[in-house]
Amino acid sequence: MTYPCDERHRSPDRPERTSATMPDTDTGIGRHDDSAEAVGRLYDAFGEQCAERGTGTDDDTGAGNFGFGDQLHFGYWESPQEELGLAEASLRLTDMVIERLAVGPGSRVLDLGCGIGGPALRLHARTGAAVEGVTLSRDQVDDARRAAEIAGADHAVRFRVADARRTPFEDASFDAVVALESIMHVPDRSEVVAEAARVLRPGGRLVLTDFFERGPILPEQRPALQMLLEGSMMSLSRAGDYPDLLRAAGMTFEEIRDISRHSTRRTFLEMARVQQRAAAESGGAADWPDPCAEMVAVDGFGYLLLTARRVDA
Repeated sequence: MTYPCDERHRSPDRPERTSATMPDTDTGIGRHDDSAEAVGRLYDAFGEQCAERGTGTDDDTGAGNFGFGDQLHFGYWESPQEELGLAEASLRLTDMVIERLAVGPGSRVLDLGCGIGGPALRLHARTGAAVEGVTLSRDQVDDARRAAEIAGADHAVRFRVADARRTPFEDASFDAVVALESIMHVPDRSEVVAEAARVLRPGGRLVLTDFFERGPILPEQRPALQMLLEGSMMSLSRAGDYPDLLRAAGMTFEEIRDISRHSTRRTFLEMARVQQRAAAESGGAADWPDPCAEMVAVDGFGYLLLTARRVDA
């Protein structure tokens, strides 16, 4: 997941949005019809930006990827007062997802939207499962493969460029599927759910995280929200739509948790702090603090954790 919501980070050949290009799907605020290629270019550009700014690890300001480390997704804090950095909180959320997958040695897992490989490598290290990761970004694949090689896990954790809606894998070939902050890039979420169901073996689990519209968005909050959604080529879902999406794909709903109070506000706070600290240390002005700071107050921007299971044949 990336957050390049400044106009400067948009894909240069992105088409203007009109009512004709926004399909009537299950998604909520921020509907979009961006091509897979455009999303891939967005992540390639974000990777270049990270390389210019820093690694995002504990040995520097983390400005490169806003402090996410190698996980590139929101964090989870037990309480607002918990003293935990964004990279560590993101690892905690990864571990929560891994626990719900219920996999172990001999299992095969598909990671839809694998980023630079952090969650997949964590999954393998903790469970022994083999992982296939897909992303639309060629640069992310290169980075993920390099990380797997360094970790000595490239025999079991592999990455390739592929669309989460049309992966190259056979039917019923995975024991679990994970989608950490990737489904929001697809205009019609049902396509990703259907693909997950296709590649899952009977009884296999799908675990995903998604942004959703959890309450009213105040008029004064909409500019910051729209900048985030359009700049990151994503939309908000409606949590109530998921049970029907799952049933239509032949899956059964197991759990959906609204973890917004443990995640969204603190994540945006940490992102803003990283940028402001980096600017102060460089003696310049932060080039992207405002959207993060403004999103802190948007209570209607929600974050969910969902677990589903493919119905036995």
